[in-house]
Amino acid sequence: MALTLDPELRRALAERVRYCHEMGIYDFYRREPGLSRLTEIQSAVAEALPASLSSPSFTSPSELREEMSARKSAAVAVVAEDNILEIVAPKPEYGVADPSAALKLIREDLGDCTRCKLHKQGRKQIVFGVGNPRAELMFVGEGPGADEDTQGEPFVGRAGQLLNNMIKAMGLRREDVYIANVVKCRPPGNRTPERDECETCSPFLMRQIAVIKPKVIVALGAVSAKNLLAINAPMSELRGRFYDFKPAGVRSSDASWPGARLAVTYHPAFLLRDPRQKGEAWKDLQMVMKYLGIEPPKKAAE
Repeated sequence: MALTLDPELRRALAERVRYCHEMGIYDFYRREPGLSRLTEIQSAVAEALPASLSSPSFTSPSELREEMSARKSAAVAVVAEDNILEIVAPKPEYGVADPSAALKLIREDLGDCTRCKLHKQGRKQIVFGVGNPRAELMFVGEGPGADEDTQGEPFVGRAGQLLNNMIKAMGLRREDVYIANVVKCRPPGNRTPERDECETCSPFLMRQIAVIKPKVIVALGAVSAKNLLAINAPMSELRGRFYDFKPAGVRSSDASWPGARLAVTYHPAFLLRDPRQKGEAWKDLQMVMKYLGIEPPKKAAE
């Protein structure tokens, strides 16, 4: 006989699993047959949490991210059993096959966002994202700067010009890829986005990724990499490899999409400050090009 969960218990479990996802915990393993479905759910949730989180005094997010740095693995969700516990609320774009239309629905859902404090700290407008809604390659930065805040498009200032040159060196055009940021409002003074701001805004980025279904995501800079991967590690350890990545908390309209490969490289703004690292960034892009089967133009940028 099918088990009917108490609504309060269901909500509590959903909140616990959602919290796990926000903290970068995604692996939920199926228990052996013989356990009741309720026990299976509770065990899976408990198993996914560090022991310290099962008590009222749980580990701080910063400590948890430090713990996860040893894993060096990407955010790939393995659900215990289909439909045991539906933790993903239906989104407007679910069931919409056209990615361009789906992205418009996400933008409409975002609205004139006031979900975090950035909306009252001097932003001019929301910077949603731009590019090919069917792009195989997606770039994700940390947040808009002054030029982006003015024009409403990511990477249009000096760092954006360098990113355009990087894309061109790969044999691609800006309109061939999709570009977005972890947060969609400019932090005052171009400061680093704070954790609560990233956690509030990143679900919309995850929905964009699920709609676009890129083959490769390039995280531009440590802020982007750490938020996407939930790994607190220096760039020297994050670069030079691919991570398996699937956006947390959302589902793609294409059930056959296995997720993306994620690579990490330096943010163009950092490369403007330290041009000596451009060669290292080019190595990262060459790794991406090889995976995508892209042949660079004969006169690729140095």
